Amino acid sequence: MPAPFPAPTLARLARQPGPPGATARRTAAAQERCDLCAEPLPGAEHRHLLDLRGGGPACACRACTVLFDREAAGGGRYRLLPERRLRLDHCTIDDLLWASLGIPVDLAFFLREGETGEVSAGYPSPLGVMRAAVHPESWQAITAGRPDLTGMADDVEALLVNRAGTAHEHWIVPLDDCYRLAALVRTHWKGLSGGAEVRERVGAFFTGLTGHS
Repeated sequence: MPAPFPAPTLARLARQPGPPGATARRTAAAQERCDLCAEPLPGAEHRHLLDLRGGGPACACRACTVLFDREAAGGGRYRLLPERRLRLDHCTIDDLLWASLGIPVDLAFFLREGETGEVSAGYPSPLGVMRAAVHPESWQAITAGRPDLTGMADDVEALLVNRAGTAHEHWIVPLDDCYRLAALVRTHWKGLSGGAEVRERVGAFFTGLTGHS
């Protein structure tokens, strides 16, 4: 099962904007470099590669993005994280099915590992991303009759579900979006319940997804 991103990576993603096109900028953007070739990155908006050996995401310059924009280019170690964000308006996970997953919160993402076919759930917390295995029968119940989910790319795309409050959203997103969300929750969580600020920021995150889907 892919390991959670290490804490330094979560902090790094927290400083980056959300979906491409966001207006936030970091003051240190000029110092950031490609993690593969050390080429300076032009700004906060750049692509990421996933280290399938558990090393987390790597920032990629344009040249490395083009180089790894083929499934076989990473030598079985690196995969370029995709850019599509697809809202699944007709996807519904009812309360009974959600309860069967054993996830104690209403905000989670689901990832299928390419090597084994196993599905895991990740959910943001004040400590970072918590992980839990998903029973194959439960995943089959979620994906039944939903070709968008069965066609989701292994390792690099996730089903992101937001059931917090009155929300009921289901998205296919690149994996780095999930960890940006986790970094946001970890950075702004206050007290036992998270507080109003983290709820507002989570809401703004999903509004951003809608704007760039």
